[in-house]
Amino acid sequence: MTLFLGLIFGAVGTVYFMYGKKQHDALFLVTGVALAIYPYFFDSVWLVLLIGAALSAVPVARAKGYF
Repeated sequence: MTLFLGLIFGAVGTVYFMYGKKQHDALFLVTGVALAIYPYFFDSVWLVLLIGAALSAVPVARAKGYF
């Protein structure tokens, strides 16, 4: 299951990275790299899901003006 979640969040991270590279936005670049790398360090399904959801929400939260 963690392999599948890692694949999903890695794909989202790749999209964030490519978008950040195109727009010259460091937040999207860093978030994309973090999403692609972090599943290698965690074995728990819940940790992978929780961290992936939190990292995926960071650019959305900035766009909404939460920080």
